[in-house]
Amino acid sequence: MRFDFVKCHGSGNDFPLIDARALDLDDATWAGVARALADRRGPVGGDGLLLLTAGDKVHAFGMRMFNSDGSEAETCLNGLRCVARAGFEALGIQRALVRLKTSSAEVARDPEIAPGVATIRETAGPADLDVTRWPLAIAAHENVQQPIAMLPTDRRFTAVAMPNPHLVSFVDHVDEAELVAVGEVCEAAPEWLPNRANVSYVEVRPDGLFVRTFERGVGLTDSCGSAMAASTFAACLTGRASFGEELTVFNRGGLVRAQAESDGMVRLSGNATCEWAGSAEVDAARGLAGDLVVARHFDAEIAAWARVIDGIA
Repeated sequence: MRFDFVKCHGSGNDFPLIDARALDLDDATWAGVARALADRRGPVGGDGLLLLTAGDKVHAFGMRMFNSDGSEAETCLNGLRCVARAGFEALGIQRALVRLKTSSAEVARDPEIAPGVATIRETAGPADLDVTRWPLAIAAHENVQQPIAMLPTDRRFTAVAMPNPHLVSFVDHVDEAELVAVGEVCEAAPEWLPNRANVSYVEVRPDGLFVRTFERGVGLTDSCGSAMAASTFAACLTGRASFGEELTVFNRGGLVRAQAESDGMVRLSGNATCEWAGSAEVDAARGLAGDLVVARHFDAEIAAWARVIDGIA
């Protein structure tokens, strides 16, 4: 099968994005397409695969996101901005309610966070503190600023779903080796955490939050939008920031503006940058991609985002 796609990123979280509104493929095939196109050893690479899907009576369009291992995530907020931009351009609209796997999200065009940077505002939530829905097998319904005995660290974590599950720990300095060790325990889907979870270490800095995430189905990633949302909510919940306050949230891939409310809703405003468009042959059964053809590069957008990164380096 040959697929046309756009290679795009939100805050450095990069994906091939396919307009799948007219495509009828089963989940197993899409999982194979994700493994093929998002494979970093292949011709495209990415943190996962994004699909723009058809709308319904309530939603203007939908989004699906498959991780690079072929598993499907409940959401991906960095990816949602990219899908929202594609949906806006396809339908000629500026705002929409988008159908996600287990929820909905509001999206709209927003003022540029930097000159030449396409910017989308997304509102997701409400954040959910009930870990029995994950499930996370601890002797409580919530875990706020408490250690989790099964993890290889005595750090305190706040467990919050956005709607995908996140464990957030506030640290003085990110220890990446420790983060990976904790993330790999969660990634192994132990009996006490059968659906796995994302793990973030967060530094509170004078200019905002810095978030480093081990993402379920991906591994250590430069950026994870739902992790930035979960971290913002956790920061407010634990008194490190104030509900209703706009924060700058940084990661290895860039930044977003974020604001959490006491009702659990979190707004992120950030880039949806196109880098190049092309097509590739995909063997979904084997999870392989080849015969890549690049149709165009979005040089102005690439340069605009590079200026953002240079400004925070």
